[in-house]
Amino acid sequence: MSKPDVVMIGLGYIGLPTAALIASKKINVLGVDINENVVEIINKGKIHIVEPDLDLAVANAVNHGFLKASIVPKEANTYIIVVPTPFKKGNIPDISYIEAATLSIVPLLKKGDLYIIESTSPIGTTEKMMNCIFSERPELKDEMFFAYCPERVLPGNVMYELVNNDRVIGGVNDESTQKAIEFYAMFVKGELHASNSRTAEMCKLVENSSRDVQIAFANELSMICDKAKINVRELIELANKHPRVNILQPACGVGGHCIAVDPYFIVSDFPHESKIISKAREVNNFKPEWCVEKIKNAQLEFKLRNKVEPTIAVLGLAFKPNIDDLRESPALYIAKEIYKESKKCMIVEPNICDHDFFDLTDLSVAISLSDIIVVLVKHDEFKSLIINENKTLIDFCGI
Repeated sequence: MSKPDVVMIGLGYIGLPTAALIASKKINVLGVDINENVVEIINKGKIHIVEPDLDLAVANAVNHGFLKASIVPKEANTYIIVVPTPFKKGNIPDISYIEAATLSIVPLLKKGDLYIIESTSPIGTTEKMMNCIFSERPELKDEMFFAYCPERVLPGNVMYELVNNDRVIGGVNDESTQKAIEFYAMFVKGELHASNSRTAEMCKLVENSSRDVQIAFANELSMICDKAKINVRELIELANKHPRVNILQPACGVGGHCIAVDPYFIVSDFPHESKIISKAREVNNFKPEWCVEKIKNAQLEFKLRNKVEPTIAVLGLAFKPNIDDLRESPALYIAKEIYKESKKCMIVEPNICDHDFFDLTDLSVAISLSDIIVVLVKHDEFKSLIINENKTLIDFCGI
């Protein structure tokens, strides 16, 4: 590849699939990541994350010469920022990664370039990065295009949804919006909805905050039903027979780098107005603690009844089914809490090979040797389990 058309900065769970998708349209893409190991893996046509169909897409793009990875960017026509946005103390969004990625391309920019942020961002970030670029390169003022264009994808179905889901395209002005629409139209079949950068930034946050609130209702309901000795899943199934009711199923919390994170971007900027959003975060953050206590109570009951410590099998670490992503995972938190205190605890996660904190156990071995089986994630491997009735099953996800 002599010169890339697109530079994608950040080759994680969104950046790499997007880079592979763009490259599949015979567009030269240079993917940039600070992790040299990731760069080496991708340049071999392999992947470092679990996502259905991504391995084939990356292999094809690399083998045909349309995708290459590097630790440094090169001059291109379009630059897409897809880096993490972590938090400072107090759940304050930290855009330093976005700033660092932006500054890394400042010397390469030229008239007519398109700059896009896909990273989750506080309102006004796109305008802030535009001004950052202009402060370093004042001759580019009014000569470039800037837009915020968030993805709407579900891990485990990313390659399909990147193509077929609608997108909000928010430029800092009408010309930027149109330029970004023309770019995404090359590989997105879903409808492209024109907006402005501030509304697009808020839209991403609102979508995930809305889902967080809905999940909080289900999780809160599960704790109420447990105390009332009511089967929460049966209750929800019956309540959803109402034509205008659609309650979600509860789980052991909320994880991932979107739903569990995005509400804080709103709460941080609008602390007095975001009462419901803030309370939903409290409920969903508390649910893993509640799950830990349920497991500990089951341990104690077993010990009192049998005069021995129970062997526990904890099934699932990922934040959602059938992926390897452990970011913000409530299951990971619960597993660590039990693992730290239990003398006999086995951890099962079929989507990863090893873990820094745990020694992982084969599923069949864990089921065979355990007295208490805790299901935290609804992986396909767990759905057809045959569990002896003399074992205690604690099912937080409804297998």
